This record gives sequence, C-alpha cells and structure tokens, in this order.
Amino acid sequence: MAVLSVVLGLAVLASLTIGAETPSPLRVLTAAVTGWDTDPEAWTLVVHYRIPRTLVAIAVGAALGIAGAMIQAYTRNPLADPGILGVNAGAALAVIVAIGFGLAPGTAYLVWPALLGALLATFAVLLLSATGRGPITPVRMTLAGVALAAVLGGITTTIRLSDPVTFERFRSWAVGSVAGRDVSDLAAVLPFVVAGVLVAVSLARPLNAVAMGEDVARSLGVGVLRARLGTVGSVALLVGAATAVAGPIGFVGLMVPHAVRLLVGNEQTRVVPLSVLAAPCLLVLTDTVSRVLVPGREIPVGVVTAFVGGPVLLWLIRSRQVNTQ
Repeated sequence: MAVLSVVLGLAVLASLTIGAETPSPLRVLTAAVTGWDTDPEAWTLVVHYRIPRTLVAIAVGAALGIAGAMIQAYTRNPLADPGILGVNAGAALAVIVAIGFGLAPGTAYLVWPALLGALLATFAVLLLSATGRGPITPVRMTLAGVALAAVLGGITTTIRLSDPVTFERFRSWAVGSVAGRDVSDLAAVLPFVVAGVLVAVSLARPLNAVAMGEDVARSLGVGVLRARLGTVGSVALLVGAATAVAGPIGFVGLMVPHAVRLLVGNEQTRVVPLSVLAAPCLLVLTDTVSRVLVPGREIPVGVVTAFVGGPVLLWLIRSRQVNTQ
C-alpha cells in the first residue's frame, strides 16, 4: 500500500503536468499555491481542467477496481469484469434512454438511470447463468455476460443512430472519457462511490468464505443471501456511478484485481484495499498517456484501456486453458 500510494502520487503529478501543454512541476505547484494572479495560464489549466479530471479518474478507477474484485471473488471467476459481464452495457443503455427522453440534462441526472441499468444487468447475468442444467460456472457467467452485452449494445446503437441529437450528446460519453468533467460532476456520483466502497469493505471477510463454496460459507455462519445481495448492490453502485460520470470504461476491473491477487493472494481483506489504490494508478496513468499518444489530439481513456486490456484478457484465457489441461 505504501508503494502504491507513492505511485498514485507520482501519477497525479504526471496528470497535472503532462498534456498538450506541459508546464513544469514547479510552475504547477506555484500556480496552485499562490493563485491566479501569479500565473493565470497555468492556474486555469491546472485548477479548472486537470485537477477535476484527475480527481474523476481517481474516483472512477477506485470504483471499477473494487467492482471487479467483488465480482471476481463472488463468482470465483478471474475473467469477471463489469464490462465483460454486461454491467457497463446495462448502465449505458439506461443512460442513453434517459438522454433520449430528455430526463438527463446533466451528469447528476445520469446517476439513477446508470445505477438502475447496472443493477438490472447484474441480475440478468446471474439469472441467465443459473438457467439450464448444472451450477453457475465462471464460463457460463462469462458467456452470459458477453451475450447480454452484445444485445444491449445493439439496442443502444439503434437508439443512437435513430436520433441525431441523442447521438451527439452520447458520442463523447460512450467511448469512456474523464476529459471535460468538473467538480460538480464528481460531487454528483461521489456519495454512491463511497457507499459502494463501504459495502465492499464490509463484505471482504464474508466473500472469503463464499469463495470456498456456499455450503462451506453457511457452515461458517456467513449469511450467503446477504453476501449475494450486498455484492450485487455494491457492484451496481460502483459501476453505475463510474459509468454515469465517465461512460463505459472496460478492463480496469479485470486487470487490476487479477494483478493484485498475483501479488497478495485471494484474501479479500488485502485485495479490496489494494485495488482501491492500484486501479486509480492505472486509470490516471492511462489518461495521461492518452493525451500525448497521438500528437495534436487526445484519445479517450476508454479506448486506451481497451487496447491494453484486450491482450491481457487473451493471456488470461490462454493461461487458464493451459492450467486446466
């Protein structure tokens, strides 16, 4: 945690100083401390643009990292991720419906549709995985999530293309980006992120027991139903809030908890707090790289995480196939 705290601090410093315009760290610090009069250009750039953007990236990263850790622990599926399981797609569909009907004039109004969409998508994946013969398995959940995400994504695309006004409002949000967000956007979703984190922390020990099987968990006195409902509620709060403010950003919830478990094992009391720090490190650094990857323009951070996360997912699938042979 000490190392990740230092990395996060360096990532924040990089986020404040690197971009299309790159003021020196001393200039950034001077402008932030002394105010607008000393260096109006640097003060405006840092205070009005980069600090809110960085804070949003930290909050979104923490939310997605913990959501991924919760899903992976509950389903015992290292391939589980809010994006792969269709949770992001559910939140995105609910948001575009709200935009299309004129129910969301600002980010604060997107939170409730996103939460509802994430919650319904989570329940739908669990329901689809439980249908048919045999128990819920990681593979069945992954397939159900991919299928649900494809269906919901198709519906979302149809709505976007049928309404040019909705498409224009949805365009910059749909690819996943923290650019252009301000403190009011963060304030609208922060209570839901904090609530989701608190629920996740409270379920860390029960999920350790659930990971050994529901029968074992019951024999240890763990309320399985409470753990199940708490996990679904926590994931819905975290993913819904993150999606409302930044759009659907994939693979963060897949990569970070998996990397953390490689370092500290499957103990949720370690995985959850480390994911709170590691995921913001990843998202802040990725957002910083997205500003300078293509000279003269920015790439949405959701595109960059997809480029990084795709090979990681293929590697995970390949390693699991090798381990089971």
